[in-house]
Amino acid sequence: MADKNDKQPENVPGKFFVDSCCIDCDLCRDSVPDFFTRSEDGGYSYVYKQPESDEDIELCEEALAECPVEAIGNDG
Repeated sequence: MADKNDKQPENVPGKFFVDSCCIDCDLCRDSVPDFFTRSEDGGYSYVYKQPESDEDIELCEEALAECPVEAIGNDG
C-alpha cells in the first residue's frame, strides 16, 4: 500500500498520489495519461492533475489497483 507520508514532491494536492516506491514501469501513464506523468529527472511517475468526474476517479482507482508495486495511493 502506498505511503501518504512518502509522496513524490511533484504530486498535486488531492486524493491520489504516487509514493517513492514507483519503479517507472509506465503502467499508470499509459492507462491514465490525463492524470499521471513522469518526472524526467527522477525517473518515476506522479499525479499532475486530480480526477474530478466519477469516471475519471474510476480510471485512477483502476491504475491504483494495477500498480505492480502499490506506489499509487488514495488519501481521500
